[in-house]
Amino acid sequence: MGDQIQAQPPGGASFEAVWAALQKTDRIIEKNAKEAKRRLEETDRIIEKNAKEAKRRLEETDRIITKNAERAEKMDRRLDKMMDRTDKQIGALGNRFGELAEHLVTPNIAEKFRALGYAFTRAGPNVEFFDAQGKALAEVDVWLENGEFAMAVEVKSYLCVEDVKEHLKRMDVLRRYADARQDRRKLLGAAAGAIMRKNVRAYAEKNGLYVIEQSGDTVTINIPEGFQPRIW
Repeated sequence: MGDQIQAQPPGGASFEAVWAALQKTDRIIEKNAKEAKRRLEETDRIIEKNAKEAKRRLEETDRIITKNAERAEKMDRRLDKMMDRTDKQIGALGNRFGELAEHLVTPNIAEKFRALGYAFTRAGPNVEFFDAQGKALAEVDVWLENGEFAMAVEVKSYLCVEDVKEHLKRMDVLRRYADARQDRRKLLGAAAGAIMRKNVRAYAEKNGLYVIEQSGDTVTINIPEGFQPRIW
């Protein structure tokens, strides 16, 4: 606590006593002013220090953000390159799938079906079917036909059960398409794949589809015992 001003005794005070009291009051005021100034300067130093620290942290944050942005940009460039390579690989893979489809429509496949009693006289890849209004109804990877039979072949690199189900639906569409045009030919279906699991092969055969598999540079048509092709 600072110095306290003494109360004056009753009955008044002399000039000397009043002067002494005033001087003491001045000293107290001066002391308190110095203390207030010291505290203010200390506060200013703390504020300045905190401001510098905040500025340093902000600058450090900016550096981190900039560094992370540069890393993200580099990562984006790497991802772009990886996607480009992936797109090229997918494109190349798609070309190989297309080559498989083309291979299936060569005379070799017609000869294999001829050995099964189907003398197809026409074979073509990517045959599309439209209604009278030009609406696309179905697209067949490989279409084989003659005057008595027509066959729609679905070609996949990796044939799965869902592909077989979709092809069975496609066969129904093709049957309705043919009926609407008085085409009474017997419609057959086949599923071809470079890779397929045994359960997929069994599912396709169970539903009356011929199963065509790639074997080296050629293809084979599996005919299990008791197999009966479905005629749409």
